[in-house]
Amino acid sequence: QPHSGSQANAAVMLACLKPGDKILGFDLSHGGHLTHGSPVNFSGKLYKTSFYGVSKETGLVDYDAMEKIALQEKPKMLICGASAYSRDWDYARIRKIADSVNAIILADISHPAGLIATKILNDPFDYCHIVTTTTHKTLRGPRGGVIMMRNDFENPWGLKTPKGEIKMMSALLDGAVFPGTQGGPL
Repeated sequence: QPHSGSQANAAVMLACLKPGDKILGFDLSHGGHLTHGSPVNFSGKLYKTSFYGVSKETGLVDYDAMEKIALQEKPKMLICGASAYSRDWDYARIRKIADSVNAIILADISHPAGLIATKILNDPFDYCHIVTTTTHKTLRGPRGGVIMMRNDFENPWGLKTPKGEIKMMSALLDGAVFPGTQGGPL
């Protein structure tokens, strides 16, 4: 289990990306998170980042701009979720955008996880490949992070085991947590 939400996001990126790969994240100044590509964070230092944001007129995520940027930049990962955005997400639209450029979707639900668990907000698992959260924010548990998928799947890059079998995404994520980004439990 990751020690925090940031470490969960770091492990997902380690499992899915190589340094220099492109990511498309929610702009920090619009409510995003440091680990979604901010230039002061590992995510902005290791990966080529571009950002989408909210519409000045509505204050809502601008999905048309997200799509335009995705088609232009062709990111390997599209990140949705925020630290300071109080509205719901259109995960179905995000999936269409990601599929159009063959991007993996990382939904970081650390802040609204409690509202998603109670079905007040949309469920990202229907559309997003990988979902991260914390256990200590709206879920009110002990401090930690979690990486989840609704269903496991073969990694889309064709990475294989020593026996020549295609590795499952869960195996890549497990290896990215340990030994990839951290040692034993805190």
